[in-house]
Parts: sequence; structure tokens; C-alpha cells
Amino acid sequence: MSEHRSFTIRVPATSANIGPGFDVVGLSLSLHLTLTVTITAPDAATPARAPKITYSGEGADEVPLDAYKNLTTRVALYVLRCHGIAKFPANLDIHCDNEIPFGRGLGSSGAAVIAGVHLGNQLGQLNLPVERLLDFALMVERHPDNVTAALVGGFVGSYLRELDQAATEAASVPLSEVLPEYPPDAGEDWGMDPPQPPLGIGHYVRFSWSESIKALAIIPRFELSTAKARGVLPQEYSRKDLIFNLQRLAVLTTALAQNPPDPELIYEAMKDRVHQPYRKALIPGLPEVTSNITPSTHPGLLGICLSGAGPTILALATNGFEAIARDAAAIFKTHGIEVDWKVLEVAGGSVVQ
Repeated sequence: MSEHRSFTIRVPATSANIGPGFDVVGLSLSLHLTLTVTITAPDAATPARAPKITYSGEGADEVPLDAYKNLTTRVALYVLRCHGIAKFPANLDIHCDNEIPFGRGLGSSGAAVIAGVHLGNQLGQLNLPVERLLDFALMVERHPDNVTAALVGGFVGSYLRELDQAATEAASVPLSEVLPEYPPDAGEDWGMDPPQPPLGIGHYVRFSWSESIKALAIIPRFELSTAKARGVLPQEYSRKDLIFNLQRLAVLTTALAQNPPDPELIYEAMKDRVHQPYRKALIPGLPEVTSNITPSTHPGLLGICLSGAGPTILALATNGFEAIARDAAAIFKTHGIEVDWKVLEVAGGSVVQ
């Protein structure tokens, strides 16, 4: 690991759930987190030093630049130490350029985790297969929808496999043991025995997607933490509500691949009773946007839902993007909320070059 090397890692944004697929489906989108990585061998002119991180784009004023506090580099160090590599190579430079807004339901943390798994794999020259990269990501992220879509790209369904007791315990260790908070006086030998991920924690399938469908992200100008958005969800659901979602998800995964896409079918199939109704108090305007903007009022619209934990609204459409965004913005404005909007393509998965 002492030679001169450079590479880039590019990871897409993601939208999870797509209506009824809570914690099940994810969609990769054309905003990216890009890492440009350089390793320079120490010599008389460039003596060995600690990693240096620089950052531009979304979140540049709030991301830790210490390699032992930054999420991406902490994940990378976890991967390295699970393979007997104690520390980062000397003279490691990482520039992160980020297009993914933080705390908006567009998979910013999932992208950071996938970037970290790739970074550890590249720094250690481990040549891990995709399935093993996913295992490491799931030790950190714990639900598979965002990280799977960010890793492999496209419209993806995923689940966590039922493991035996020993593997279940290994996959369920507290996150504080996987990514420990390094104390200020921690040396390089601190936290040297990380929990190994079991094999095959998550499995996935990539669904087909109609190339005519684009994703309109309507992004309110406030952050909503995933923990807070999950905290309002109930512990139990009625059979009626679960059947409602299962029926729609079964239809949706095929309907989004059809050409031409059927607006009436998709709009109904993107409805949800498992998470969106409980999050409306956290996102003023959500019920009006998802019920008042329809294929009949806005030609080109196929379906509309909360993106991940929110507050971003995801509208799938073939055209009419500006009218959809304008009218959604007008609804949010009545609640005192300003929004930005972007028309996005369904993106490929993460890439290392």
C-alpha cells in the first residue's frame, strides 16, 4: 500500500420506499457523491502524515474532516480492520464533492456508507465482491433499501436474510461497536477488534424500469432526520393496512417497467398506509401535495410519494415536470415552506475508476 495511487469513487443518491415499499425498494438517482482519492508514497520531500480530507458541495460546512470522525472514512477503516489492516496508508488525500442534500430523504448517509465500503476495499486492495460490500454496508446502515440501490443502481428490491442465531447476533451488534466514537486521545491502535459481518446478510433483485419515466424531486428547505421520521411510526399495523401496501407493491414493481406507463395504475399503486400517514405532522403540506396533484390535474404525472423518510417529495412523471413542481411549491408555501426542485434520471450504481 506504499505506491503512488489514485482513483475515484462515484455513488448515486437514492430514494427509498417509492410509496408502498417501506424498507424494501430503492431507486438510484442522478445526484452523486464523488471521492477523488490520492495516495502518495512518503519520501524526503513528502514525509508520512495523517489522512487529509477536503469537501465541496452540499454539506461542506458541516461534514467532519477528521478521518476518525467522518462517516465515509470511519466505514473504510472498519472494512480495513476487519481484514487485518490497522490504519490508513500514509499521505492519503480524499476530496469529496457532494451533490446530495443532507437530511432530505435522498440517501445522503447511504451514499456516504457505500463510498466508505468502496474506499476501504480500494485502500486495502481487497477485491471484495458486490455481495460482501453489501454485508459491510448493512452492518452500518441496517436497512437495505438505500444502500443496495446506491451500490448496484436502478430500481431495486431487497431484504435481510434470516440468519442463524450466531450470525443474527453478529449482525445485530450496536452501531457503536461497528463504528466507535474515537475519543480525542485515541491512538492508531484504539478500536482494533471490530465485529465481522456475517456472510450474505442482504439479498436483492433489480427490477426493470421504463426509460420514459423520470423522477422529479421536490426538496423542502428543511432537514428531517431519519431517526425522527422513524420514531413516529407505530410498532404494529392492522392486517388491512398491510394488505393495502402489499397489493400495491406487487403491482408497482411491474407497472414501472411497462411502456407506455399507465398513470392510473401507477398513481394508485404508489399509495401507502405504513409510513406516510404517520409522517404528515413532520412535513406540513405532505397530505395536500400527495392528494391534490394527480394524473388528471397534471398530465404526465404517474405517481407521487414521500422520498425515503422525507421531507423530499418524489414525483414520477414522463413530462409536465415544471407544472407539477410549481403547484407543489405553491402548496408548501401556504405552510411557510420554500422548496427547490430537480428533474433526475434513474442512475447506474456506484463506480470505482
